[in-house]
Amino acid sequence: MKRVVISGIGAEIPTASISNDELVATFNGWVERENVGRTERGEQPLPGSTSAFIEHASGIRARRVLYPEGVLDIDRMAPVMPRREDHEVSIQSEFGAASARKALADAGRAAADVDMVICASSHLQRMYPAVGIEIQQVLGTSGSAIDLSLGCSSAAGGLHTAFNLVRSGAQKCVLVCTPELITGHLDFRDRQTHFIFGDASVSMVVEALEDGEEREGCFEVLDTRLWTQFSNNIRSNFGYLARLTQANPSVLDMEGLMITQLGNKVFKEVTHAGHEFIIDFLRDNGQTPEDIRRFWLHQANARMNGMILRLAFGRDVDNDRAPIVLGDLGNTAAAGVIVALDMHHRDMQRGDYGLICAFGAGYSIGGALLRRL
Repeated sequence: MKRVVISGIGAEIPTASISNDELVATFNGWVERENVGRTERGEQPLPGSTSAFIEHASGIRARRVLYPEGVLDIDRMAPVMPRREDHEVSIQSEFGAASARKALADAGRAAADVDMVICASSHLQRMYPAVGIEIQQVLGTSGSAIDLSLGCSSAAGGLHTAFNLVRSGAQKCVLVCTPELITGHLDFRDRQTHFIFGDASVSMVVEALEDGEEREGCFEVLDTRLWTQFSNNIRSNFGYLARLTQANPSVLDMEGLMITQLGNKVFKEVTHAGHEFIIDFLRDNGQTPEDIRRFWLHQANARMNGMILRLAFGRDVDNDRAPIVLGDLGNTAAAGVIVALDMHHRDMQRGDYGLICAFGAGYSIGGALLRRL
């Protein structure tokens, strides 16, 4: 078996930001308008929201959005994205290629060195041609490409797949690309989820070390693991069969098809599962939480991360040990854990251990144990 390293990391973060105050003002304006009709019909009024509630519930103060136009328009409340013709590069592939180029530069590799692209994202713009194949075309990489989707564990799932392909010798250099345009699949009229997500694209270059080779500054991947268990508590019903359930299949009503989440259940169940996963994974690798210099956890909820680590350590863990980056970025789905890795790894010393751990819909959990070279 080959030794495997993450030799390059890249993140593309949109510059446009929408604050809690802005989002709440639009949401509450829509609620007030809706409640006029609901009152007339004798229906229960919809509750409004507050910035304080959002920050307390999630730790999010603002979110980055690739296409902010339309989100704060009370008559639309959805991003306005430019239409691309079939011969033009798709928005998601363009976004993915932007972070991929940064990862390749960080690794000191050319696109031609890559022999496989894995597009690992919680949401894919289309089913085929695979978005990964289009990213391959845009970058000019060789070999093959696939798409992989496992909710917010997608990047960890992509790393798990790349690690095992590279260490077995099936591939030499794999690019794991996670372009998350999740605001495009978000119902900004749903109080449970409208504030959660932001957009980001991340990439990792995963390659083999030759016998006796050392790549200073890289992270050696020591082990990876995936865990899944079926749950409907985070769900999206959008897909090609959805139109067939409607009276007019040529007009798609998106009501009930976008992201839904039972927040309280997710918090309790994923906190327990995440803690158990981390303890078991580290134990099987001869490690304890105290041995890990840095935890890069899924950037969905600051309170959840704090509780998972409190259970693991028996005490609170500070931001240096387990960085939180979601405050001004939002939950960037599968990209978030790699955004945290990208922003918080350069101070680590040779021999330091780090743990990637992401949790997502499914339920799914993905982890990777790393060592700084």
